[in-house]
Amino acid sequence: DEKNQVLTTNIWLQMYWIDHYLQWNVSEYPGVKNVRFPDGLIWKPDILLYNSADERFDATFHTNVLVNSSGHCQYLPPGIFKSSCYIDVRWFPFDVQKCNLKFGSWTYGGWSLDLQMQEADISGYISNGEWDLVGVPGKRTESFYECCKEPYPDVTFTVTMRRRTLYYGLNLLIPCVLISSLALLVFLLPADSGEKISLGITVLLSLTVFMLLVAEIMPATSDSVPLIAQYFASTMIIVGLSVVVTVIVLQYHHHDPDGGKMPKWTRIILLNWCAWFLRMKRPGEDKVRPACQHKQRRCSLSSMDMNTVSGQQSSNGNMLYIGFRGLEGVHCTPTTDSGVICGRMTCSPTDEENLLHSGHPSEGDPDLAKILEEVRYIANRFRDQDEEEAICNEWKFAASVVDRLCLMAFSVFTIICTIGILMSAPNFVEAVSKDFA
Repeated sequence: DEKNQVLTTNIWLQMYWIDHYLQWNVSEYPGVKNVRFPDGLIWKPDILLYNSADERFDATFHTNVLVNSSGHCQYLPPGIFKSSCYIDVRWFPFDVQKCNLKFGSWTYGGWSLDLQMQEADISGYISNGEWDLVGVPGKRTESFYECCKEPYPDVTFTVTMRRRTLYYGLNLLIPCVLISSLALLVFLLPADSGEKISLGITVLLSLTVFMLLVAEIMPATSDSVPLIAQYFASTMIIVGLSVVVTVIVLQYHHHDPDGGKMPKWTRIILLNWCAWFLRMKRPGEDKVRPACQHKQRRCSLSSMDMNTVSGQQSSNGNMLYIGFRGLEGVHCTPTTDSGVICGRMTCSPTDEENLLHSGHPSEGDPDLAKILEEVRYIANRFRDQDEEEAICNEWKFAASVVDRLCLMAFSVFTIICTIGILMSAPNFVEAVSKDFA
């Protein structure tokens, strides 16, 4: 009973002594080689289990005492003993427990009763599904007290048992390792799925359930923390941190463009250093824009399927095209034939104003002024939308960088915790080779 730290054993005690008052001559009593006496009719040593946890204290079944003609007495009382045993849960479930069974006389000292020891016979041991019996070594010791000069001998047998880990490995360790591995999938889920936080919380609750199962079978002791509890605690910390990081990732991914641009240090660390380390590229970074031709290409309205029948229409068309193309950052120069030269140079607002107010037949037309004002408004709106989209894409890319970085970091931490904690048990190799082979 590990929770109550009580060891229950079925033992046959073997006690031998010589009683000179129980000798007889076989020739005088032919055929009488031995006699069996009830234990209450003759003297027998009062050997008790000192560290008994039984309510009766003496748990032996009182059998007859076998006495032969030479006075040699043999007393073999069987019993189911309950002894207190300190359970060291430090290396659970790869632990080896040692429980002492201390036997001695309750009233006789060493001068009246010299207690000697024989090796324990474990040939009749019945194998157990949870424990392997390693050995039962014995040791005789003598204790001295201030009241008396004579020694008080006792015999202590140490029951050494090794826990069989197959049950706990299949029902606790392997499920925990698999569940902790699921926590890494949090960083692989897309942020738009809406299930990143749910998966992390579910994994955390699952580990909590396994932690409660371990607490139910372990004694309530603060002397040491079980090995499996250390592993569960470290895994829960990793999963908890993954949930915190997921919140940060979602905050980055759904960042409001009106909240401001990304700080410079964040851009340098995440978008430059971390992205380079993780071999990540921004979306569209591989796309190469068409190179500018060495010679500017003359684009007329007719080449864009537009009519150039009148000077007024061509002028308005040119102005609309110029205002719209200004969003693309294209350098545009009007020509005398109502055409437009398109390049990849950037048009500044000053250049655009100069262009729009260049000499045309329609200069001073109020309708044209309204059209130009609307074009400027539309251009500004498109420019603002492009800036907002660029800011959002920048934050989303930062979120994906954090996801990838945490995936690698948490994978390394999970492997280190799994190997480092579980393999730190002294008999880990022996347990795996014997129980899982």
